[in-house]
Amino acid sequence: MSTIVINCKNSQLSNQADELAEALDYPILSAGLSLEVKQRMFDYELVVDHQGISLLPTNAKLHGAIRCDFSSAAHVHRRKHGGGNGQAIAKAIGVSGRFMPSVLDLTAGLGADGFVLASLGCSMTLIERNKVVHSLLRDGLERARQAAMTDTALGSIVERISLVGQDSKEFLESLSPGDRPDIVYIDPMFPERKKSAKVKKEMQAFHSIVGSDDDSADLLSLALDHAKYRVVVKRSVSAEALGNLTPSYSLTGRSTRFDVFALNRLPN
Repeated sequence: MSTIVINCKNSQLSNQADELAEALDYPILSAGLSLEVKQRMFDYELVVDHQGISLLPTNAKLHGAIRCDFSSAAHVHRRKHGGGNGQAIAKAIGVSGRFMPSVLDLTAGLGADGFVLASLGCSMTLIERNKVVHSLLRDGLERARQAAMTDTALGSIVERISLVGQDSKEFLESLSPGDRPDIVYIDPMFPERKKSAKVKKEMQAFHSIVGSDDDSADLLSLALDHAKYRVVVKRSVSAEALGNLTPSYSLTGRSTRFDVFALNRLPN
């Protein structure tokens, strides 16, 4: 398990850093601690500054800062030029001009897929149980809401997103029949690659901090009992079907596959 410390870069944000440290039960970096000692004591630091909250390895050679930023150039480009309802994820979810479903994302991560679906009109509930990842995602949503004051398009997207910090199985089991989501979406943590090529920096950190979603097959079985219309599972294109359950059909791209478990016909 990775060791993490809170690093407040600005004294004006010390209250925010204190709240984060208390919520996560992590220590705050002592003033004057040398880089050598910091690297020996901690694997990662959660940095609090005026840009928000970011996750960095204490060994700067591993990768750069990870932060959730829905105003980034990558998010803006995908929102404007990603292909709209023609994207594979939109087809898998069933988004159309006549159907804007409520979607329960059980493995939100940094919210990239949830943000795409919200930008297409879906009402998103994002579930993230890991407290570090949840803190990064919550910070990203808060900053997006601030940016929405001058970006009305971003504001309408963020309004369709709600975030819950809870175990997904517990959340599903707490749902009443009247609260069932139209679609349940699952994107389990892929097994760590054995090849020499490095995975992208987010995955390096997440494998170290979160580990693999070993209970994802159980999560799928539970999701099938709670979705109204379908459950969609995102997989690596070469991965076997989650839980060895055969989907109704799959949409396969170059590196990613969406396995669709159809339960009922979508509304017209």
